[in-house]
Amino acid sequence: MAKVAIGLNAEYSRSSDKPFEWAVEHAAKMGYKYFEPMVHYGRELMSEAGYFHTVSMFDDPYRIKNACDDAGLTISGLQSHGPLGRPEVHGEYIKLAIRTAAEIGVPVINTDEGIKAKWTTEEEDFVLIKYTLQEAAFVAERRNVKIGLEQHAQYSQHPEGLERIYNLVDSDAIGINFDTGNAYLCGHDVYEWLDSVADRLVHLHAKDISVEHSDSERGKVTGTPVGCACGEGILDWERIIKTVQDRCPNDIVFSVECGTPVQAARSLEHLGQFV
Repeated sequence: MAKVAIGLNAEYSRSSDKPFEWAVEHAAKMGYKYFEPMVHYGRELMSEAGYFHTVSMFDDPYRIKNACDDAGLTISGLQSHGPLGRPEVHGEYIKLAIRTAAEIGVPVINTDEGIKAKWTTEEEDFVLIKYTLQEAAFVAERRNVKIGLEQHAQYSQHPEGLERIYNLVDSDAIGINFDTGNAYLCGHDVYEWLDSVADRLVHLHAKDISVEHSDSERGKVTGTPVGCACGEGILDWERIIKTVQDRCPNDIVFSVECGTPVQAARSLEHLGQFV
C-alpha cells in the first residue's frame, strides 16, 4: 500500500503579497510537512520586491532548500509549468528546473503541454511537445528526477490526450502529476481517470472545486490555477486517497492547490482525517 502525505503548493500565498520565505514559514506553522515551491526563469519585479512567492532559477537553489530545511519542510516537487509545445519558451526552462531539483534533492518537477502557438497544427504541436519532452527526459534520467505531466491545457484536458503526451517519449523519468480539480473541470470522472493513471503517478495536485465554480465553468475550461479548501467542494477525498493508497506502486504527496492561507489550513485538517 502506498503511503500518502499531505503537502502545500506555494500558490496558496499568491494573494498575500508576501515573499517565498513567508510562504514556507507560514505553511510550517499550519502543520504542513511537505511543500511545493514554484520556480521561474529569469527575473521579474514582483518576486524580487518580495511581493510574490516564486523563486528565480537564476538564484542559488539553496535559497529554496535552506528555507524549507529551516522550517522543517520536505520539498515534494517544483512547480515548473510551461508550454512543452513551444520549445523556445519551455526548452531551457524545464531543463534548468530539472537541474535545480537535482541539486537540492527534489524528486519531481511538474509541467504540462501549455497553451499552443496560434499558427501550428495539432500534428506539429505533438512533434514540438515530443522534442521538448525528450530533451528534458535526457537531463532528468541522469539525475533521477521525475517529470510529472499534468492535465491543464487543450490536449491533456482529455484522458486520451494525456495518454498521447505521456507515450510520446519512452522514459522512466516521465510520470503523471494528476490534478483533481483540472480533471473535474474538464468534465470527466475524476475517480475513473485517476484509477487509469495511478500506476504512473509521481505527484498529485489536491485541488477541490466549489459548487459555484463547478456550475460556472465545468466543461467550459481546461483547468484552473487554484481551487477551494479541500473538503469544501465537490470531490470525495477519502475515495481519492484510498485509490492512491491501493493502486500506486510508490508513495505520493498530495500537494494542496488552494487560494488563501485560510483554505490551506482547512484543507490540511480535512485531508488529515484520511491518512
